[in-house]
Amino acid sequence: MTSVFTVILPVFALILVGFACRRLSVLGPGAASEINRMVVWLCLPALLFQATATTAWSTLWEPRFVLVYSLSTLSVFVVTLLWRLRRIGLADASVQGLGAAYANTGYMGIPLCLMVFGDAGLPPALVGSLVVICVLFALAVVCIEVALQSEKHLGRAVLKVALALARNPLVVAPLLGGLWAMGGLPLPVPLQRFLELLAAATAPCALIALGLFLAQKQPQSAQDSHALVALKLVAHPLITWVLAFHLLPLPPLWAYSALLLSALPTGTGPFMLAEFYRRDASVVSRTILHSTLGALLTLSLCLYLIERQGGLTPL
Repeated sequence: MTSVFTVILPVFALILVGFACRRLSVLGPGAASEINRMVVWLCLPALLFQATATTAWSTLWEPRFVLVYSLSTLSVFVVTLLWRLRRIGLADASVQGLGAAYANTGYMGIPLCLMVFGDAGLPPALVGSLVVICVLFALAVVCIEVALQSEKHLGRAVLKVALALARNPLVVAPLLGGLWAMGGLPLPVPLQRFLELLAAATAPCALIALGLFLAQKQPQSAQDSHALVALKLVAHPLITWVLAFHLLPLPPLWAYSALLLSALPTGTGPFMLAEFYRRDASVVSRTILHSTLGALLTLSLCLYLIERQGGLTPL
C-alpha cells in the first residue's frame, strides 16, 4: 500500500499546488489558460512526437487494447447520451456524454502510467490518449455539429472535424513522429535533447494547470454532475475490467494500463467544448472537480489491485 501512495500523492500534490497558487493569488486568473496552452502546444506534443519517433510501431500497436478501451469509453458515452437526449437535446447530451467518458489521459494518464509502469507504460497511455482525442472527442463534435445544424450538413460537420483534428497538435505530433519512425532514422542529438527538455515539463505543468482550473469559481448548482462522476469513476473502469480481463483478455501490462486509464477523472476537454459551442458548462465543470477529488479513491484502489498482482514498477 505504501507504493500506492508514493505513486499517487505526488500527482495530487501538484494539482494542489496549482489550486493553492490560484486561491492565494500567487498566479493570476489567466495562468491556467496560458500554462494549458504551453502544455497543449509545446510540452505534450514534444512528448508524443518523441515517443512515436523513437518507439517501434510494433510496441504501440495492440489491436485488442484499442478495441477494449474504445468499447468501454464509447459505451459510457452512448449510455449517457441516450439517458440525457430527451431531456436536454443532442448537443448538451453530447457534452455531458463526453463529461462521463472523457478520461484525463493527457494531463494525468501519461504521467501516471510512466510513474507506475516506467517507460513501458507510455505506449498504452499514448494509444489511450489517441482514442480519447481522435475517436471520442471527434464523435462528440460531430454530434454537436449535427444537432446545431441539421443532418443535411453532416458532410460539412465531418469536414470541420477533420480540419480541427488536422490543426490539433496532440494529433499532429504523434503522426509526425510515426512518419519519422517509418524513415528509420535516429533523432539528431540536439533535437533529442530539445524534446527531452520540453517533454520533462509536461507532467508538472499539466497537473498544476489542472489545479489552477479547479480553483476557478464553480457554479453553485449543477444538476446531474454526481451521476456523471459515478459513470466516469465506477462504470467506466468496471466495463474496462470485464472486457480487458474476461471477454477480451489483454497482456498484463496493457490490461492494467486500460484499467488505470479508465479510472482517471474527467479531463478539461468537455468544459472547453461546452464553452466553445456556448452550451451549459455548469454540469461538466463540477464533474471535473468532483471526479478529480473522487479519483484519489478510485485510482488508489486500482493501484492497490495492480500492486497485489505484481504489476507495479519498483520505485
